Order: sequence, then structure tokens, then C-alpha cells
Amino acid sequence: MNEQNRKPEFRRNRLLEEWSAGRSTLNGWLAIPNGSSAEVMAHAGWDSLTLDMQHGLIDYQSALVMLTAISSTPTVPIVRVPWLDEGWIMKALDAGAYGVICPMINTREEAERFARACKYPPLGVRSYGPVRAGLYSRADYLVNADNETLAFAMIETRQAVSNLEDILDVPGIQAIYIGPADLSVSFGYAPSLDQKTPEVKEVIEHIITTARNRGKWVGIHNATVGNALEMIKLGANMVTVGSDMRLMAAGAHKVVNDFRSSED
Repeated sequence: MNEQNRKPEFRRNRLLEEWSAGRSTLNGWLAIPNGSSAEVMAHAGWDSLTLDMQHGLIDYQSALVMLTAISSTPTVPIVRVPWLDEGWIMKALDAGAYGVICPMINTREEAERFARACKYPPLGVRSYGPVRAGLYSRADYLVNADNETLAFAMIETRQAVSNLEDILDVPGIQAIYIGPADLSVSFGYAPSLDQKTPEVKEVIEHIITTARNRGKWVGIHNATVGNALEMIKLGANMVTVGSDMRLMAAGAHKVVNDFRSSED
């Protein structure tokens, strides 16, 4: 067959391949709305990068530029949408996200709405129009999208924990993403990514164990590598450490502090 006429292979979701092989993955977090910074992060070697459209500063046009920058690397693009809104979810997927994290999924009904928005009929109600996703996937997007794109339901409230099993049992929810800061607040404690409070630690362990026992993948936010490694030991498949803003701030402060201390 002529090389020019050879049908390209579908771009598989590397996260699913790694997890299925028993390996954990490292996720980076993007809050700065800039294609160049996204490209720098992608070339650093993260397994995946999440564009934060909820608490980050990223709008849709910025997200398109950032997703394009990431696509020149093997890094898997994920988007955290602002809220449970079918329009935002579908636009994120059409833009080329291979995973969508939806905040504040507290009930089975909310999980069902989220799952339906992520999947094409007959599994869901996603409208067909992968304007950029079709380019990113390279081929056969409609055939593969439901299996290769991930729906992460965020578990970050006391209500979600009480409804955890019902949420996990929703078809189309392949994964959950634990938000330790909001989870801490919901249980009456100060927000923390590396939570040391025994009650919240027990809740996080319960969430991870319950999800894995039901065959779901688990992601979780962390402030440090040390905490991320603890979460992997508990069964987490994907760990996020820091963010572009936090890493830039930490690096800048270190240079300034090192310089100032040398002046003394």
C-alpha cells in the first residue's frame, strides 16, 4: 500500500494502557491560559496534563491553543470543566480532551448526567461534531471515543462520599478524581491537598478502596511527591502534583531567596 494512502491508526489513550498494565501515572495541572507554558509542561514528560477551567484562568479559546500545544507530545490531554454542564463537557471533548473531570458530582443522578454527556448514543446523548478531536485522534473517532475518552467524576464532598457506591455504579463513569481540599472543607477541616487529619485520611482511603473494588480508576490531587507516592500505595492510578502556577512560584521564590541569602 502506498504510504500516502495508508489509513492512520487511532491515537490510543496512554493512561488506559498504563493503568491496565498495573502502572500508575503522573498528572500535571495547568491554570495559566497560555500555549507556550502548556507546551513547556508537556515537554517535561508528564503522563497527562489537566487544563483547569474551573478554578484556573483558562477560557475556551485559550484551551484550544493549549490542547494544540500538548498534542505535539505523547502527554494525554485532560480538561476539568467549570461545572456539570453538558455544553462545556461536549465542547471539551470536541476540542480534543481524552478525559473530562467534572467537579462536585454528589449523587447518582448527577453522575448519570455527566456520563451521558460524555458518551455517544446509544450509551449517552453526546452530539457528534469532533471538530478538533477528530484531528487529534487521527482516525475512527466515533468508533473509539466512548472507550478511549475518560469520564472522571469528582468526589469532594460528604454527600458524594455517602452516595459513593451509587455514583461508582453508573455506566460510563470509568474513573473518579478525589479533590482533597473541598473534601476537607466538607468534613469541617481546613483545606489541604496533603491532608494529615485522621478522619479525612480515612475517608480518602475508603474512597480509593471502594472505587478500585468496583473496577474504577482513581485520580487524586496532591501538593507533594511524597503524598502522591502514599496515594499510589493506597491504590490510586493517577496522581497530580502541584500546578504550573505553583511550580513557577516555587522556582521564582527559590531563586530570589538563594540570591538574597548570598548577599548576607
